Amino acid sequence: MRFAKVLLVGLLLAGVGAVHAADIEQAKRQGLVGERADGYVGLVDESAPAEIRRMVADINNKRRAEYQRIAQENDLELPQVQALAGRKAIEKTQPGGWILVNGGWQQK
Repeated sequence: MRFAKVLLVGLLLAGVGAVHAADIEQAKRQGLVGERADGYVGLVDESAPAEIRRMVADINNKRRAEYQRIAQENDLELPQVQALAGRKAIEKTQPGGWILVNGGWQQK
């Protein structure tokens, strides 16, 4: 399915830039950040340091831009792309990682 492949590539490109790749994974392992069902990352720990908050905002801005591009190229609505991206990100989350489902953070 072309759309799924485009989305997966988009997630890899937009999810985390090269600068943030190690940092976001470390923050996830520390339980500070997790994946949300809407395709974005979120703060599991609201008292996370400012640099983590900035990183989350930057990653989410990049994801949003990529989701908008994918939606436009595939004649889809943005919420459709976000939901599919969220499902894929949650599927890829390793056991012990945090996911936001039904309004609450849960360890996978």
